Amino acid sequence: MNPAESDAVRRADALLDQLLARIEVYYDAVPRSAARAEDFGALTLFVREGRGWPYYARPTPGWTGEAASAAGVDRVRARQRELGAPESFEWVAETTPGLRIAVEETGLAVHEHPLLALDLDGGGAPDPAGTADGVTVRVLEAGDPALAYAVAVPHVAFGQPDTLVGEAGARELAETARELVEDGSVDGVAERIRNGYTVVAVAEEDGSALCAGRHQPVGAVSEVVGVGTLPSARRRGLGLAVTAALVADARARGVGTVFLSANNDEVARIYERLGFRRVATALIAEPGE
Repeated sequence: MNPAESDAVRRADALLDQLLARIEVYYDAVPRSAARAEDFGALTLFVREGRGWPYYARPTPGWTGEAASAAGVDRVRARQRELGAPESFEWVAETTPGLRIAVEETGLAVHEHPLLALDLDGGGAPDPAGTADGVTVRVLEAGDPALAYAVAVPHVAFGQPDTLVGEAGARELAETARELVEDGSVDGVAERIRNGYTVVAVAEEDGSALCAGRHQPVGAVSEVVGVGTLPSARRRGLGLAVTAALVADARARGVGTVFLSANNDEVARIYERLGFRRVATALIAEPGE
């Protein structure tokens, strides 16, 4: 490798390190709008306050003490059981490489997910126009009547977590939307929209929600989460259309970096069509079945 190539590699490595550092700060910041943080040294446990998504434990940013051990992981798990919270840990493999060994020593199963990022400062946001013919893609306000269905779509979608066309559709969506209204989940999302913590986009056809997802901006970074398509409406490019709309909204809000975790390599390749590139591996540890 000649000197010019070596310099290029060093610059690329430095940029990747900076990106992962921004993502790490984001991962620590975003749960704090809805959870309290409990200090376990090398690990921080986020505890949900009120209704909504149950949180997890993850590495403490900037920690300079001893690395997390199996005993430390067990202490966090004991606290999670005490709270009735899921025994769940999330982190980036490349940022905290030693944590996987400690977690697996406690008996948790570790799942790998491609972590992809899109640098909006380096180019334009993808254009959702024409991605899904006959479908309207829009960002919802907190009081939009479609919000309950947009919140419900991913719940139905993730019940069949592959990309194959399935049977679940309008009936299952209506039932799930009703349940989420009754348990307060929809009101919780509406509140986060009003507070600027969450943006929800939906793809509709003839007024019916077919696909939905969110992005969650914190400063100049946002994560795209929960993009799901009704199994009966899959293979129509709806996930791409919703993601493109979310990215465009993020850019309009001044976000410079958008990232996401894909369920698997097949799903990652779909997001790569919008310009996302793989930058790392997201790890999720949970009790094995």
